[in-house]
Amino acid sequence: MVNFGKFILALALLAGLSACGFQLRGSGSAYNMPFKTIYLAFPDNSSLGTELRRNLRGSDKVDVVSDPAKADARFEVVSENRTKAILSLNSQGRVREYLLTYTLVFRVRDAKGTEVLGATEIVLKRPLTFNESQVLAKETEEALLYRDMQTDLVQQILRRLAAVKPT
Repeated sequence: MVNFGKFILALALLAGLSACGFQLRGSGSAYNMPFKTIYLAFPDNSSLGTELRRNLRGSDKVDVVSDPAKADARFEVVSENRTKAILSLNSQGRVREYLLTYTLVFRVRDAKGTEVLGATEIVLKRPLTFNESQVLAKETEEALLYRDMQTDLVQQILRRLAAVKPT
């Protein structure tokens, strides 16, 4: 009798969660883009451009083209910058923490050259603790943090592209 009551309670909880529109983050990564084709003005060796291109192609709704004349929208990078600054020092004056910053400024133009999304800046910051006895491990952690920021940056770009109102 007690197990049956727990079963009914669990069933009611699951039914309530599904009825309210609850969805795990990332489980519905398809964005409704306001254009069919896009040109990405990234260098060929850009890891950010590669990841953004992969995410756009995975949506099945947007074609990434290599000719800007054939695109409904053109994504233009104004600047991309990664910095590493000292955040804090220990009592001996040695670095204890760094602040990693990844900044991207971009704009989006339509096929006619009209700016549909003005210069937009996205700044991501992550702290990195530092220990002199673990230099190689901290270099690897720094690379992982930059990769994580890049993934976050791509998701923010996709959300902003989906919010563009075509002219």
